[in-house]
Amino acid sequence: MTISLFVLAMSALLSLEERTQDRTLDQLQWLAGCWEMRRDDRITEEQWMAPRGGVMIGMSRTVRGDSLIELEQVRIESRGTDLFYVASPLRQATAEFKGAITPGGGVSFENLQHDFPTKISYRRQGADSLVASIEGHRGGRTRTIEYPYRRVACASPST
Repeated sequence: MTISLFVLAMSALLSLEERTQDRTLDQLQWLAGCWEMRRDDRITEEQWMAPRGGVMIGMSRTVRGDSLIELEQVRIESRGTDLFYVASPLRQATAEFKGAITPGGGVSFENLQHDFPTKISYRRQGADSLVASIEGHRGGRTRTIEYPYRRVACASPST
């Protein structure tokens, strides 16, 4: 009987932890979908899958004309009550940034040991736009780069 109560209590705690993880990640549901930023002859696309299984999976690519400039696979993971941004840029080592939901429903991630950036943030601006930003030190100065995205329809293959 004691073992049964212990198993029941542990199951309840694990279930509560999973619900807490899902609620934290669910606050980023607005990020799911396709986003685009155009600057001069560059197009940056970012796409996020909806939260499921404690993770949001994303990708980003930047092209200039027909040339790939940047490519990155990313995910936002729930680990306990913490969020982590895991970035795998093309030709670079994977980096993790610990984060939290910010006031107003945005999210910010930090890794002070990373070279650049040390901070990555997303903040919603209305229903159809967001601003992503990266921040860190370069050349002895703090540098912030903002990426204003607008929501776009996700591309589907031609039939």
